[in-house]
Amino acid sequence: MKQVLRDLAALVARIGVGGIFFANGWTKLEDGLITTGAKFSQQGAPAPGAWATVTMLTELIGGALLIAGLAVSVTGLILFAEALAVFVVAPPLNPISLNELILLGAASLLLAVVGAGRVSVDHMVVIRRRESEAADEFAADSEADQVIASLRDPDKPGDSSEKAEAASPASESSSKETESSKASEDTAPHPRPRARSADTKRGEEPSSSPSPAPGDTLVAGRKKPPARGRRTTAD
Repeated sequence: MKQVLRDLAALVARIGVGGIFFANGWTKLEDGLITTGAKFSQQGAPAPGAWATVTMLTELIGGALLIAGLAVSVTGLILFAEALAVFVVAPPLNPISLNELILLGAASLLLAVVGAGRVSVDHMVVIRRRESEAADEFAADSEADQVIASLRDPDKPGDSSEKAEAASPASESSSKETESSKASEDTAPHPRPRARSADTKRGEEPSSSPSPAPGDTLVAGRKKPPARGRRTTAD
């Protein structure tokens, strides 16, 4: 609640002080530089034409910036310096104008120190931009800290688990390859085992497995019968 009241007070002060400065500058603009320079000449200011131009522009631009709440700190200091210079070099002849000049200078300095409040362009644009830049810098710093930590401690439990997870698919693929290689072995027909003889059935060990005859061949797992020779007739 207090912050809301401060923001409202700053808004009212900015509108009041900036409005008065802007009105004074607009009056000087309407009167013209010649008339305004003549007034400064009556007040004893050196180079009255230059004083008229500088004060008119300062009050017009500074008053508008105060009302909008843009760069209030810098604008308040500039308006305070302008009021102080007029008070020292060419004080107004009218006491009311002199008192008004003093009050405007003090109010400008106060706004420069206190700030424009949250209801201002400074808070809506500039402050938010600064906050986003600060957030970006914080994110960059955190990423840099993570990189430095990873360089200092390259071997972490998380790294070993990741390596094991990466190795498990490789082992699975190698086992699949071995199974496929086994399945793709030679499937050529082989000779059938010979029937056991009676001696073997009785428990005797076979002497030796007979070797195939030289002319024997295997066709689809069966022995090819020997070629029949031609009978010779007796003379």
